[in-house]
Amino acid sequence: MEQPTLDVADLTVRFGGVVALDRVSLRVEANEIHGIIGPNGAGKTTLFNAVCGFLARLGIARTLQGLGLWPGLTVLENVVMGSHARPHFLGSLLGMPAADRLERRLRGQALEVLSELGIADVADARPPAVPYGVQKRVIIARALMARPALLLLDEPASGLSSREMDRLHKLVGSLRQRMSVVVVEHHLDFVMAISQRITVLNFGRVIASGTPADIRGNREVSEAYLGQAVTPSEGAAGA
Repeated sequence: MEQPTLDVADLTVRFGGVVALDRVSLRVEANEIHGIIGPNGAGKTTLFNAVCGFLARLGIARTLQGLGLWPGLTVLENVVMGSHARPHFLGSLLGMPAADRLERRLRGQALEVLSELGIADVADARPPAVPYGVQKRVIIARALMARPALLLLDEPASGLSSREMDRLHKLVGSLRQRMSVVVVEHHLDFVMAISQRITVLNFGRVIASGTPADIRGNREVSEAYLGQAVTPSEGAAGA
């Protein structure tokens, strides 16, 4: 069998006396979209932070809950900053040929990524001047500049309209052709629609893992979200 893109086994994170993650195990297969859900404070972002802290140089890129864009740079310049192969500062300052060639190559790659995401027309704009939904795609473009094997998306659908979420759905689906994607998200409908498998956290531990159909019918997941058990049909309607 093909090796998984990510294999986390018994990960525990403590902050003082507080256990944020309690022996969490997670396996993300190659070219899989894997959703991570759970109530507020379940440990979802802590899991992302721990994975990135351990493995950030091993082909992983991520987005943040906040936009994190530099307002003084253009959209194109923000995206270029996602590459690991940025020109050396002194070489750029002195206009050295090698630095100029690398900078041109990276700008070309950034334009290709922006085109793929349908936002090349805002390449020369500054982030505050473009709509919020476009800014969300810019941060994904910046992460893609690292050419990751695994992309971690932290609440990519937050603040988006239904139309923008449809676009995001199509984008994430297309990315699956060349990488694995892990999505932390509060919009359960979105996660259920895009994921092949879902892991559910609550109070820092995994309470369920499986296909969207498995998760919809899981009593413990329903109790974690709603405080009481619901029937599978009710869970599907509100998922």
